[in-house]
Amino acid sequence: MFTISGRRLIIYASLFLTLFYNYSFFTNVLVIYPLELKNIGFLISLVIVLIFFNILFFTLISSRYTVKAILIITFLVSSLTSYFMNTYHVVIDDSMIRNMLQTNINESIDLFSFKQVLYFLIFGVLPSVLIYKSNLKYKTMRKEFISKAKIITISLIVIVACFLSFSKHYTSFLREHKPLRYSVNPTYWMYSVGKYMNLTFRNGEVTLASTGGDAKVIHIDAQEENENELIILVVGEAARADHFSLNGYAKQTNPLVSKENIINFSNMYSCGTSTAESVPCMFSIFDKSNYSYKKGVSTENVLDVLSHTDYVNILWRDNNSDSKGVALRVPFEDYRDPKNNTICIDGECRDEGMLVGLDEYIEKNKGEDILIILHQMGNHGPAYYKRYPKSFEKFTPVCQTNQLEECSKEEISNAYDNAILYTDYFLSKTINFLKKYDKTHEVGMIYMSDHGESLGENGIYLHGLPYFMAPDAQTHIASFIWFGEKLSEDINIEKVKENSDKEFSQDNLFHTLLGLFEVQSKVYKKEMDIVYDNK
Repeated sequence: MFTISGRRLIIYASLFLTLFYNYSFFTNVLVIYPLELKNIGFLISLVIVLIFFNILFFTLISSRYTVKAILIITFLVSSLTSYFMNTYHVVIDDSMIRNMLQTNINESIDLFSFKQVLYFLIFGVLPSVLIYKSNLKYKTMRKEFISKAKIITISLIVIVACFLSFSKHYTSFLREHKPLRYSVNPTYWMYSVGKYMNLTFRNGEVTLASTGGDAKVIHIDAQEENENELIILVVGEAARADHFSLNGYAKQTNPLVSKENIINFSNMYSCGTSTAESVPCMFSIFDKSNYSYKKGVSTENVLDVLSHTDYVNILWRDNNSDSKGVALRVPFEDYRDPKNNTICIDGECRDEGMLVGLDEYIEKNKGEDILIILHQMGNHGPAYYKRYPKSFEKFTPVCQTNQLEECSKEEISNAYDNAILYTDYFLSKTINFLKKYDKTHEVGMIYMSDHGESLGENGIYLHGLPYFMAPDAQTHIASFIWFGEKLSEDINIEKVKENSDKEFSQDNLFHTLLGLFEVQSKVYKKEMDIVYDNK
């Protein structure tokens, strides 16, 4: 045990945090402001500003009773945020925090590594133990107040002096290069936690606003035989458009689906860059520009609108983390659970297991419309090599670790593409499943990924970057539609194909689903329906 004053502990902690937990930040800064003579003064001042900002921040929020707890929590969390930012070049913003909180234990295990443990032990546990064992000495309350005031005053003077001395640099830094701030550790993750809590909890209990209460299925009145819809919507995971051979990718990643009479949407874009954001958004009535998490959870989605008809039976089967709140009011089945999924090997439950038992569900709801949503595990990273059976390892060599930075770009791409190849098999199997019902139902399948994935381009991995700064790889998604014979007769297939290369987004899904089920409602916008132009 050693004795130290509370102020000095804050100063040492701030210095340590700035210098050893901001590799990602300083690396990004040097890209914009290279280590040249004209930038040296600014770069030194930037380090000084960060140190004194941390000193100011911790001095303001801590007291003799809380300083240890605050610093220990800061070091533990910052060690992990530093690891993820340095390893995968992700941004720890409010969307990423929501995504992490909604991640289940199996997905967390995929991210676990020895390197992560070292980060946590060296940069989290070790300084925390030292802080815990320190013996803090304090002066009288009056002297402590004066000392605290001095630290705050000196910090403000230093920060202001640096800003004034290099005002030209700081003006461009703050106005033109805002994304640089997103990798500042620990202040940005703290800000993001506050923002997440504000967006999530500020309005208290959520009241669900009704949507499409007037919804009615038109063809009920026609009373025609074999007119019932049977639609399967496959929500993909992390499937970027440019790794589908349907979109011109050199590797043959869609050998089975390409043989089907599908309509491929080559310019489909996601609503967000993470599952927690994209999945609720794609089922929401709000388009991307108007969507927010709060609006999403407080407003009924397209599944609710279809339920209002009292004629469409909905089933959500999930082999991912969960529905992110979309399926709270419809039947939900967890297919990460081996009790439900009969195709699970070594703890990995396969997407094709979600097809088992659907015949019984369809028979049970005979004579009514059916929508089945299958939420894939798909290409969930970083352990792409786990996402497919060994028999689908066509592209080699593959990256067989979740430490992507240890693999070559070719190995990462091959593992990812093998997972796409398995998705192709699963989608082909889903289409063949639907073909059995082509004489008794109007069948169709929609495939739409939730977001894309970065595979090491410019040092960026996985997904989840803020949308405005995310690369095309994270927002340009794979999507296509397949129709059975009976449903094709009611659709202007040629016109849909003509328009298939136009830019669409997940905003179109809400209205396309209503159109496919012939739902009449004030919330339906025909111009947003990518399938029907007349029916």
